Amino acid sequence: MTPTIRSVLVCGASGFLGRRIVRTLREAGLSVTEGSSRTQDFQRDLDPKTWEPRVAGFDAVVNAVGILRDTGTRKLDPIHHQTPAALFEACARAGVARVVQVSANGVDRSDTRYASTKRAADEVLLRLRAEGRLDGIVLRPSIVFGRGGASTALFMTLAKLPLLVLPRAAVNARVQPVAVPDVALAVLRLLQDGGPEVVTAVGPRALTLAEYLAELRRQLGRGPATVIPLPATPSRWSARLGDLVSAQPWSSEALSLLEQENVGDAQAFARVLGRAPIPVEQFMEAAWASA
Repeated sequence: MTPTIRSVLVCGASGFLGRRIVRTLREAGLSVTEGSSRTQDFQRDLDPKTWEPRVAGFDAVVNAVGILRDTGTRKLDPIHHQTPAALFEACARAGVARVVQVSANGVDRSDTRYASTKRAADEVLLRLRAEGRLDGIVLRPSIVFGRGGASTALFMTLAKLPLLVLPRAAVNARVQPVAVPDVALAVLRLLQDGGPEVVTAVGPRALTLAEYLAELRRQLGRGPATVIPLPATPSRWSARLGDLVSAQPWSSEALSLLEQENVGDAQAFARVLGRAPIPVEQFMEAAWASA
């Protein structure tokens, strides 16, 4: 029997995805409590006992907490793995009916620390589901486009350049970007209706990174850019320079993630949404309309 979901705790509610998820759930009439860094410390709250009183009484919990890389005060292991594991165990103990974990597409195929820490938390939730202790669902979006997103800001900056020097492997690897309203809608649908243990959130079309940037340029009213593929060695050098500046998204891990395919089954995702995902050709229109 599918549980009725009325009250939801959203962890990471102040983040890029979290804000949109909160808005979508409230528009659907759900009672939403916002968890943020002011009330929850994903760096230090590693004990399920800390979380049990926080999740007690909620029908569902959404974990949308995530960072791209380590910084001086925020580390991948506790934020992506150890604290979510404590959160999920607390949900199981407290009788929370459903948990949606926002992960990332491709984490099951990557050895980066970003992917391995996300994957570790996913596996904890899926184990609890297999044991019948709670209904856990892992949502794995591809590259998410929307106002306020770090990767969106990076791609928009690149799209404005008339000359693009991009890592050769990243130029050829395919991505399947998804609009942030679709990710938030998927969370709502999964909370209300349940779903398979893992859902991949992707847009309707797979395209190379160069093609994606060309489409963003078109929506900005600009002509084609000149793309120069950067060989492997200087690509690694540029990424290592990025490793030294934790405030920006470019790094060795980002390069590794861009070099792998980031695609999925758009028809399966459409069944979750109840409609076709927003096409990449309408990303900017959708982003500005939903801001």
